[in-house]
Amino acid sequence: MSIPLSLGMPPSREEPRGLLDALLTHRAPAPADVPARFLAPRIVTAADAEAAGDVVVELDAGAEAPAPGSRRPLRYQIDCAPEYLDDILAFTAPAPLCVYVTGDTLADTTRRLTEAGHLPGLPAGRSADEIADFLAVLAHSDTGYVAQARDAAEVLALLSATAAALSGFDVRQAVAEPDAARLAALVPEAAAAVREILLTVEVDDPAAIVAGLAGLGLTR
Repeated sequence: MSIPLSLGMPPSREEPRGLLDALLTHRAPAPADVPARFLAPRIVTAADAEAAGDVVVELDAGAEAPAPGSRRPLRYQIDCAPEYLDDILAFTAPAPLCVYVTGDTLADTTRRLTEAGHLPGLPAGRSADEIADFLAVLAHSDTGYVAQARDAAEVLALLSATAAALSGFDVRQAVAEPDAARLAALVPEAAAAVREILLTVEVDDPAAIVAGLAGLGLTR
């Protein structure tokens, strides 16, 4: 992501991923009323990882590193207090590690995480300034990010901000005034470019999120 991509000149991909394809991750079993194409592999505890198929395994910052199992997860995920960040930066996992750091130093911790080769996590409820600073750090790395959202409006803001960052537009304005119609009109290759950066969004209620995004015309 070191060179901003023009969404009017998308890169070539054989099978571009749609804007919402495999976007939403969650912790409960997959809800039957949500189309499977919108759902990313769910988040499980380390104790449930072996029996759960393709999953994201949530680690406990106070526990020992996971022993290699017969099934390699897609990713690991961990919440980390700032005082434990140095330990996380030195941690090597057999799969990519997503890290949500609590506290107010989002841009600084994001920089340190990307330099260590980890995927930074963007917690829900962050301001437009914080999201813009977060994405500005990612512009100087070659990694994507994961995020958390409380509702469809926050998911829309994340998609809008990521698209703006890729195309060199004002990220703060994209967060404050997301244009759902513009996002819905993205060509498949441009949508896939957004999704190469915004990997997944963790939500509590995928059905409510999908319904909200459908009302914005984004699920067609």
